[in-house]
Formats: sequence, C-alpha cells, structure tokens
Amino acid sequence: MTTLISLHNALFDRISRAEFLVPTLARLTFIAVLLIYFWNSAMTKLGDGIFGFLSPSVGAYVQMFPKQMEAISYDVSQLGVFYWLVAVAGTWAEFILPFLLLIGLLTRLAAFGMIGFVVVQTIVDVNGHGVVLGNLFDNAPTLIDQRTMWIFLFLVIILKGAGPISADRLLKIS
Repeated sequence: MTTLISLHNALFDRISRAEFLVPTLARLTFIAVLLIYFWNSAMTKLGDGIFGFLSPSVGAYVQMFPKQMEAISYDVSQLGVFYWLVAVAGTWAEFILPFLLLIGLLTRLAAFGMIGFVVVQTIVDVNGHGVVLGNLFDNAPTLIDQRTMWIFLFLVIILKGAGPISADRLLKIS
C-alpha cells in the first residue's frame, strides 16, 4: 500500500507543479466550447454592408432590448443613441473579447470583461426574454448552472493568466 501511495503522490505532485497546465487547459476549453458560440452570436448582430459593425441589425436590438423593441413595435429608429452605443459595444465585445482570449492577449482583462458580458447577458435573458434562471444545488441543469461554469472558467484565466502559448507570454505581460 505504501508503494501505491508513493506512486500516487509522485504523479500528482509532478502534475500540480506543472504551472502551465491549468491556464492552457482553461483557454483551450474556452476555445473549444464558447469561442464559436460568442462569435456566431455576434454575427447575428451585424448590420448590412461593409459598415455593418457600426449599424447593428434589428435582431441585435431585439436580443439586447427585447421589451423596449416590443414597446416600439420593433422600429429601431425610435431608439436613441444610448441604445445604438450599447448595441455596437456589445457586438464588438462579443468579437473582441473572445479573440483576445483566443490569442492570449490581455487575457486577464479579456476574461474579466467576459464575466461582465456573461452577467449582463444573463440579466437580459432572465428579465428580457423570460428565461428561467433556476437554482444551484438542485440536481437540474439550468441557466444559473451553465453561467456559473462559464464564470468559473473565466476566473481560472484571471487567476492563472494565459499560459505559455499566448501573446501575453511573448510580450511578457503577466
């Protein structure tokens, strides 16, 4: 039994000293699971033409401001500059923050921004679209479970950084 315990300790001590492993796996998990999700969502918000990134689609406003859009019969022209700024900023954030995480540039700030994005996204889903938030610890996968996992992933990146395969490492940004 002592040999088995020694083998266990030797193996897992070596793994726990591999500082590159956790941040690399966290970014890889983000890339595999959420990168395309956010980019596909951002693509639905782009307006027509080459300057579509400055002119959000009607769908962008519906996704971000569902109750306000319903109240004005989906006539975007009745919304003010504030709504346009939020729609443009939200669309850009959905492209830029995941891209920064992908290449590992300003990774901790990008992960922090993604936490803010996910919190706002969740508030809009619950209050604007009527999605049920659910409860933690209830043995039923719900929105709160999903978003908690996402936020935990971003917290790992904030705490551990980008890892060795990143622009941060090349630029010596910690």
